[in-house]
Amino acid sequence: MARFWVCLAGAGFFLGFLVLHSRLCISPVLRKFAFKISWRTKEFPYRLDVGWPKHSEYFTGATFCVAIDSLSGLVYIAQRGDNIPKVLVFTEDGYFLRSWNYTVDTPHGIFAASTLHEQSVWITDVGSGSYGHTIKKYNSFGDLVQVLGTPGKKGTSLNPLQFDNPAELYVDDTGDIYIVDGDGGLNNRLIKLSQDFMMLWLHGERGTGPAKFNIPHSVTLDSSGRVWVADRGNKRIQVFDKDTGEWLGAWDNCFTEEGPSSVRFTPDGKYAIVAQLNLSRLLLAAAPPVGSIGNCSVISTIQLADQVLPHLLDVSGKTGAIYVAEIGAKQVQKYVPMNSYFPSFGS
Repeated sequence: MARFWVCLAGAGFFLGFLVLHSRLCISPVLRKFAFKISWRTKEFPYRLDVGWPKHSEYFTGATFCVAIDSLSGLVYIAQRGDNIPKVLVFTEDGYFLRSWNYTVDTPHGIFAASTLHEQSVWITDVGSGSYGHTIKKYNSFGDLVQVLGTPGKKGTSLNPLQFDNPAELYVDDTGDIYIVDGDGGLNNRLIKLSQDFMMLWLHGERGTGPAKFNIPHSVTLDSSGRVWVADRGNKRIQVFDKDTGEWLGAWDNCFTEEGPSSVRFTPDGKYAIVAQLNLSRLLLAAAPPVGSIGNCSVISTIQLADQVLPHLLDVSGKTGAIYVAEIGAKQVQKYVPMNSYFPSFGS
């Protein structure tokens, strides 16, 4: 029996040494091994809110994207289909408020950028109709406020600005806009615009090297002022400085099976939440400290049912709840953080 415990302790020490060595020496073989043994180390610290929304019959198409207006407590969902409302508005509690359809052709991404003085919703449109290949700003009731791009005409031009299948955008607190343009179209670009729509910086070339893209599909900012791009076709997330556009690093070790389709951060900035579309999987990864990108470190995962297909997601800045737009299941699901993991979040 004593020999058994000695062997067990030795094995534990050996595994710990491998993990430490892979961190310090950056050995590819050992890093891969250490990553595999740390996968699924904890349960996914969220639970499905089975009561959200109160009435799911409003989902009548393929739900491609979701955006949370935490300031107003509203959830915007964009869906595709013929003769259906393209945008649905719910409360974070799950009550349906209204829908609208004006000038929305084929929505792909959506973002809520509200202030104390204005409620606004931005939609990327990849349709081939008269409002396709644009990024449009609406108020909460669906009135069109602003159009970026040349409506109905795809292209690569920067002056005038044109898009081809713009995937998603993110608007920061200053009003600056970050756009990933290229869901399989002519462009593979990350663009930063000022609040008055002036070009600030651009990365815009297809490829596999740093600051090059193959289907940039999702974009977000972390609390440290870094821009994160889900470079789906290259099976990685690339990171940039938001002020200069400087390339800071990339995560690729988490995505050997499939690239990321969506990325967001928890309100406390400690974790990245990533969706993988065809694997129907969500990942929770530790956010890196300031000054370092390092490698992706998965804390936990949740495996959804086959063919659920989580496309894009968003996180409530108030409650920390995750809302996932599932194009396969044709619904949006809400995951609520467990208080034991996130005691600072609201319920």
